[in-house]
Amino acid sequence: MPLSPGDSPGFLLWHATLRWQRDIATALAPLDLTHVQFVLLACTWWLNTQGEHPNQLALARQAGTDVKMTSQVLRILERKGLIEREVDPADTRAKRLRVTDTGAELAPRAIAAVERVDARFFQPVPLDDAVALLGRLAHPDT
Repeated sequence: MPLSPGDSPGFLLWHATLRWQRDIATALAPLDLTHVQFVLLACTWWLNTQGEHPNQLALARQAGTDVKMTSQVLRILERKGLIEREVDPADTRAKRLRVTDTGAELAPRAIAAVERVDARFFQPVPLDDAVALLGRLAHPDT
């Protein structure tokens, strides 16, 4: 006998994810960012602060996004003046990514907005427990 929807962990995860995504979208809308734009901007900003200037493939790996979609979204972020794509001197086919001054000002504000959503969303669960469970689910081989 199949589980009822209310007893199905996958179905509950689906609904929790939808609720979380709606909350994130609401928080990012005033900053004129979609969720995926935020993730790619924040990852690029973070890598830049670590002294790295990733190419699009490295950024896609860091963010867990599809490479072609990453390229499309990066073009949008570039048009918005938030990132710059520069030819990699070591591989002229690759583009190195750098957050602009505007992007560097926006990224921490966007991260703070998302962290506020996360704090509210995960408030019913101890943070260490949520991080441990989600880490195991996201990276089962580690």
